[in-house]
Amino acid sequence: MNWSTLLFGVFPYVALTLAVAVTAYRMIYRPFSVSAQSSQLLEQKRLFFGSVAMHWGLVLVLLGHLVALLLPKGLLLWNAVPVRLYLLEITGLALGIWALFGTYLLLARRISVARVRAASTPMDYLVLVVILISALTGVLTAVLYRYGSFWFPAVMTPYLWSILTLQPRPELIRDLPFWTQLHVFNFWLFLAVFPFSRLVHIITVPLGYVLRPWQIVIWVRKLAR
Repeated sequence: MNWSTLLFGVFPYVALTLAVAVTAYRMIYRPFSVSAQSSQLLEQKRLFFGSVAMHWGLVLVLLGHLVALLLPKGLLLWNAVPVRLYLLEITGLALGIWALFGTYLLLARRISVARVRAASTPMDYLVLVVILISALTGVLTAVLYRYGSFWFPAVMTPYLWSILTLQPRPELIRDLPFWTQLHVFNFWLFLAVFPFSRLVHIITVPLGYVLRPWQIVIWVRKLAR
């Protein structure tokens, strides 16, 4: 077994197993550990700008990857018109840079703000570093190896489907450039550490809030005499 098979054929299943099993365990047996544990009261300004940039940048970029995974032929038809291709590539690059800036800002905030640093755990730093590497390698791939929306459907989409259908084809990744391989491996690494972090709270969609009656909040305080 070579390194390519190990990193891109075996490790993805380790990451997926951890993501599903540990997340389920925390939600069933340790539900109170599934929390965002917000540090907003410790520092707000950099948290706002960093969080907005990182979350929206990553969400929109991931949606673009999902479209390429589910509708590869539709993406290629869209790219058949050069103007639309340039628009898609520039938008994706801009979103990647936005996410990179936001992640850097959040990481710098945890390191430089004493109160936030005191409330942080090693996992908080690890997750931000992994996300930072993902954003950085994604931007480098977009800059150095352009028109990813063309070669993604031809290379990455078959590879991801091979993993999901339990017929891994790591050879599809073997000849890709280093930064692209690191970007792919880092995605699986993110899935592996995700269930151990506070980020696991993002999958707990509070659907009950939509159906429950309105909650009436009454302010009660003692009047000074």
